[in-house]
Amino acid sequence: MTLTPAPTRLHLYDTTLRDGQQTQGVQFSALEKTRIAAALDVLGIDYIEGGWPGANPTDSEFFHSRPQTRATFAAFGMTKRSGRSAENDDVLAAVLNANTPAVCLVGKAHEFHVTTALGIPLSENLDNIRASIAHLALQGREALFDAEHFFDGYRANPGYALDCLKAAYDAGARWIVLCDTNGGTLPAEVGRITGEVIAAGIPGERLGIHCHDDTGNAVAGSLAAVDAGARQIQGTLNGLGERCGNANLTTLIPTLLLKPPYAGRYETGITREALAGLTRLSRMLDDILNRVPLRAAPYVGASAFAHKAGLHASAILKDPSTYEHVDPGLIGNDRVIPMSNQAGQSNLRARLVAAGIEVAPGDPALARILDAVKAREDQGYAYDGAQASFELVARRELGLLPRYFEVERYRVTVERRHAAGRAFSLSEAVVVVRVGGETTLSVSESQDESGADRGPVNALWKALAKDLGPYQGLIDDMKLVDFKVRITQGGTEAVTRVIIDSEDAAGHRWSTVGVSPNIVDASFEALLDAVIWKLARDGAVPV
Repeated sequence: MTLTPAPTRLHLYDTTLRDGQQTQGVQFSALEKTRIAAALDVLGIDYIEGGWPGANPTDSEFFHSRPQTRATFAAFGMTKRSGRSAENDDVLAAVLNANTPAVCLVGKAHEFHVTTALGIPLSENLDNIRASIAHLALQGREALFDAEHFFDGYRANPGYALDCLKAAYDAGARWIVLCDTNGGTLPAEVGRITGEVIAAGIPGERLGIHCHDDTGNAVAGSLAAVDAGARQIQGTLNGLGERCGNANLTTLIPTLLLKPPYAGRYETGITREALAGLTRLSRMLDDILNRVPLRAAPYVGASAFAHKAGLHASAILKDPSTYEHVDPGLIGNDRVIPMSNQAGQSNLRARLVAAGIEVAPGDPALARILDAVKAREDQGYAYDGAQASFELVARRELGLLPRYFEVERYRVTVERRHAAGRAFSLSEAVVVVRVGGETTLSVSESQDESGADRGPVNALWKALAKDLGPYQGLIDDMKLVDFKVRITQGGTEAVTRVIIDSEDAAGHRWSTVGVSPNIVDASFEALLDAVIWKLARDGAVPV
């Protein structure tokens, strides 16, 4: 009888709240940090690094009222400075005063940085590492040592780089983290050096990996370290981080849980049920940052499971595994069969099936739908990136789209004003809608909470969504998350194409398209499609 060995435990350490905040253009508030930390905890992350207490007011405020989590909370700081004891270093004291169960201290592991950046003898750097980690251990904290520039330092002087690790390990560090700070080490070398560190006496179950993505290899480098024996992986949601970012946990996590050999060899704190919320978590972070999600992101991107080629779509219809390496539903994502003027009946039937519409092969309606799509794309429409609008075209051709309401008219005005010595614009929209036998008129301005003008399309959306009578409850959780404009023809006959991405509280996202010589009219068409598609999807009953 052959016994299957128990899976080895891998520990996931998230640095989104610190490394992520070093991303150009990113600045979390304390409230946003709390929201992200709570979501990471639900996901099942083992360690959440909250930032550097005392480094800025936001981090200090966050640690003062940080949420209680199942995950181990960590504060980040640096080893003590030369010329003072660990007990009397005020910077180190601020980190300890955050009262987190774990503390991660960064220290130099590259002789060049010790002598040039710090300007101290190599032996003094070792003393600083040793004293700092020992001080954490004495305080009863779980100590982590981030060996900064380790891989570069190892290439330059392997003996000294290892001495830095051993100083922290012997002083009581629970985790020794190998940092590829400049992001230039390739995966094969990460694996080789990690193996040599373990052979030199640092056990793999005490070893972590922290990769940056400057060569696009942060995920591959992290996996190489795991293959070599490291048992902690540090990274960020959506790969946030300085310069090119950090190892992307939204790619690493599903790889560890779903892809051999990792899925059978290792276990993490993340369950399959929690994994199904990963796409939503990724998009929540982008929403907090007011960033457009990367459509081509592995696993969680809107195009990660999109199949445009007719040959692919035909095979997908028979068995999705023909062109998908995992089931998109496992990560909370969706399969997409884009429609375009390149599409054939295989694409069309696959897309209709995905929308819950069954049409038999050879049905004349398929040809009518394809003709309608191709004719509209000749006018400037693009259904490749607007699946919801395509579905509405198909439902109309099939007689499956109820008439929920009618927009009788709308008007938008943009006014330039001067007040208090400054000029500003204000947009106002009026939308008249007939639902059943009732007509309602809704008016809305485009100002946000701060008084800033959000533009005429925003005013239109607010007016349209203000009062749809019996359908109001179905659209209250809708929001617009992206707005793209393209001019499809030049000169005086220019045609404007607008694509709008919408999202609801359940994390569902859909795209709609509008086309007109008038940008406001094109935008309103896309807005109408977004609302109608949601009503149809949620099973609204026409009145």
